[in-house]
Amino acid sequence: MQDRQNTVSLFPILLVNFIGTLGFSIVLPFLVTLVNRMGGNALVYGAMGATYSAFQLVGAPVLGRWSDVYGRRKVLLLSQLGTTVSWVVFLIALFLPARAVLDVDAALTGAFVLTLPLSILFLARALDGLTGGNVSVANAYLADVTDEKDRKTNYGKMAVAGNLGFILGPTLAGVFGATRYGEILPVLAALAISVVASTVIALYLPESRLCVLTERPAGETVRKVFGQELKDCYTLDGGGRVGFEEILALPRVPFLLFLYFFIFLGFNVFYTAFPVHAVQGLRWTITEVGVFFSFLGITTVLVQGPLLGRLAAKFSDIALTISGAAILGTAFLFFMRPERSLLYAGAALFSLGNGLMWPSFLALLANVAGDRFQGAVQGFGASVGSFASIVGLIGGGILYEALGRWTFVGSAALLYGVTGLALVYSRRASRSDRKT
Repeated sequence: MQDRQNTVSLFPILLVNFIGTLGFSIVLPFLVTLVNRMGGNALVYGAMGATYSAFQLVGAPVLGRWSDVYGRRKVLLLSQLGTTVSWVVFLIALFLPARAVLDVDAALTGAFVLTLPLSILFLARALDGLTGGNVSVANAYLADVTDEKDRKTNYGKMAVAGNLGFILGPTLAGVFGATRYGEILPVLAALAISVVASTVIALYLPESRLCVLTERPAGETVRKVFGQELKDCYTLDGGGRVGFEEILALPRVPFLLFLYFFIFLGFNVFYTAFPVHAVQGLRWTITEVGVFFSFLGITTVLVQGPLLGRLAAKFSDIALTISGAAILGTAFLFFMRPERSLLYAGAALFSLGNGLMWPSFLALLANVAGDRFQGAVQGFGASVGSFASIVGLIGGGILYEALGRWTFVGSAALLYGVTGLALVYSRRASRSDRKT
């Protein structure tokens, strides 16, 4: 049988991932400043990120199951259209008067004012989160069209595409944000980028899922539909409905979802604390924040491109997951220092650890999910990540208000914990494989 990646081009799904990350990262450098100006603090900034995750927690499993039944392409398009509408709502918030809705001053939360435009920003993030199953569905799509032996490399390509967007986004934010229009131009750019992504999905992305039929077709008569060769079709037991109990019953999946939680928890404590630390603790400008995140993107691309491609042929998915998590944990400790050289050294280690760990971990999860449960497992994985994001983003804001730069020690401890758990998984998997 012909290899899957030779059947369906990876370019459209890589382009969708690039555009999606570009749209998100273009507002990252100034979002914390915008939240502060609208009356918020570190906790509110973290809560805004957690709002997206909370609604993704509801939406991602549903979208993942729908993608197994109705097709990846349709669900990706629905998700991207939701993102487009959310940017329209975000843009509206920039023109609203700063009318106070709620004034809070407490020991746990600190002092902040919830204003009308800040409330609308929360609404925009909620809408994007509810339809935010694009990452999990895109991962399932890639698993559909990629053979098992190539998944780690192709997840690396997916990560490279995302990080290229992460390079360009902060750069555009620095350029657009420096004009007299402030945040309006970057948000307009994000809206335009989202429209382009919807167009790419609608016109250029072929369907990838295993088609669901009531009976197996006879012979080899149908080969192409609209120029796209398809895999064999078969009936899914249960009509494609997959519950959480079935997912937890799959071998090795519960342990990997457990790891998924702690990986996202460590990441999101950092992603809340560092932008606030850069603006408040280090007194960086929007341009300096943008340059830093662009550097993160560039170095991650270098890791996930040529380096991961070479290492993938020599080391297993679990070995790269373990080593990457250990390096990533060490990177977080560098962010405690104010020296710019050490901060950028930490960024380089962050890119190395993340670039080795995350594509390898996704390949592990895709391989144990199998074809039938691919969308459902990725959807539940996104939900686990969303729950961890809620805890990490809100907890990161609270911790930074209380501990400042010492918050990064918490992220380091979590990733060192992931390293230990991945070692346990490796030993259990090796024993299980020897028995079979």
